[in-house]
Amino acid sequence: MKTILIIEDDSVIQDMLKIFLTRNGFSVLSAYSGTEGLLVHGKNVDLILLDLMLPGKSGRDIIEDLRKKNDVPVIVMSAVSDISSKVDMFGKGADDYITKPFHNEELLARINARFKEHRPVVSEISVGGLVIKTDEHTVSLNGVVIPFSKYEYDIVLILAENCGRIVTKSTLFERVWDYAAEADENTLNVHMSRIRKKLKDIDPETEYIETVRGVGYRMKSGR
Repeated sequence: MKTILIIEDDSVIQDMLKIFLTRNGFSVLSAYSGTEGLLVHGKNVDLILLDLMLPGKSGRDIIEDLRKKNDVPVIVMSAVSDISSKVDMFGKGADDYITKPFHNEELLARINARFKEHRPVVSEISVGGLVIKTDEHTVSLNGVVIPFSKYEYDIVLILAENCGRIVTKSTLFERVWDYAAEADENTLNVHMSRIRKKLKDIDPETEYIETVRGVGYRMKSGR
């Protein structure tokens, strides 16, 4: 499970983000000032959400020190939208910059994008009896190769990469179809139904993919 450190002095935003990120399978740490952020940050943190306007040391003041402690992706959150501020933060080491107020789904997409960029290249992913060989673009279950279409393969791969975490429908539309016109709720439902049937044909006792109503899907670890 990935751990995200939120450095934000607004308790309402802190609570909202903590609930949202926890529901999406992340572990969350909180800090309410720049100084506290430096103290909380450590080797267990995988990504930082950093507010700029903090009491004491600001986000600008601490970003380089955060990098020195543990160099992980940093997404700056700020109501300041002028280009000079964004350029300044990128120059100091920010990986991304999102302007307040923002939609939670956009923030989640940005977080997932940062993890995608920083994750090591793997040639095989295993979830229970499910084995995905990314170099061969094949999926097998209990030793039986499953004839997935390109879209089905991409969906299963994304779910497996995020095993145990919710993958939103928006994320699937973005990564599988790149928001193409043919990508709609019905199309996604049809593909998910086909994927589940192919898995059930081989292993009828195990439910690999869970539907999280109104949000998306989550791959479970199998037996």
